[in-house]
Amino acid sequence: MYPALAPSAIGVRLDLEETARLTAQAGFKGLAVEIPADEKAAEAVRRALEGNKLRPAAWGLPVEFRRDEETFRAGLEKLPAIARSAKQIGADRCSTWILPFSDELPFEENFELHRARLRECAEALAEHGIRLGLEFVGPKTLREGHRYEFIHDQEGMLSLCDAIGTGNVGLLFDAFHWYTSHGTREDIGKLSDALVVDVHINDGIEGRGPDEQIDNERCLPGESGVIDLVAFLQGLQAIGYTGPVTPEPFSKRVAGLSPEDAIRETAEALLEVWERAGV
Repeated sequence: MYPALAPSAIGVRLDLEETARLTAQAGFKGLAVEIPADEKAAEAVRRALEGNKLRPAAWGLPVEFRRDEETFRAGLEKLPAIARSAKQIGADRCSTWILPFSDELPFEENFELHRARLRECAEALAEHGIRLGLEFVGPKTLREGHRYEFIHDQEGMLSLCDAIGTGNVGLLFDAFHWYTSHGTREDIGKLSDALVVDVHINDGIEGRGPDEQIDNERCLPGESGVIDLVAFLQGLQAIGYTGPVTPEPFSKRVAGLSPEDAIRETAEALLEVWERAGV
């Protein structure tokens, strides 16, 4: 596995060349990039990564599968061209998140909708050798007040991956959601490299237990010490995970820093936990 940066997760918005330079300078080995559909633009992205000795991290699924059928079909139609560009860049991991509730569909109907739509996405990605990671969203506070609960833990998301049945679907495994879903080191041990497509790492808010954490309020890795990130990383190493590990702190403080300072501080936080874990 390798430390990677998603600039948007820390509020950094610079051109690709400058972002790649600062990312490599800070000690990251990978960078999440937007995937253009245009072949010439994709080649420029590939060169920027290679020129800074960076590997591509996972990219976000550009299909809006949560809304109406027309919107879904419009996004799905564009996916093959984007997947071709991703293959050209070497970005063979794509990921997205799954809402843990619905105010319209009971569980079984919602499950079938996700299974059918994400299967079509996964099939389009598989044509170009790309895997799809699905993120379960753990906080109890996010489900409260909604009519129907949906998948919000590791076991449930693996069931959806299995039901999709294309062989290229696994988890986007997030430390915050692992913690808020009451996940354990033993749960990580039930996974494998084939079942984990992408990883996000972050810390919880001090003074809040797993059921009190709020989804978009987090810290840099190791900043609060709420989540046992040493166990998290060691668990991933034990299953042979080979992909990116990307900070996603959703921190207003970090987003308020200069781009250079935000990237540097994020790298320092992640690499300090990395060293403590001995991975």
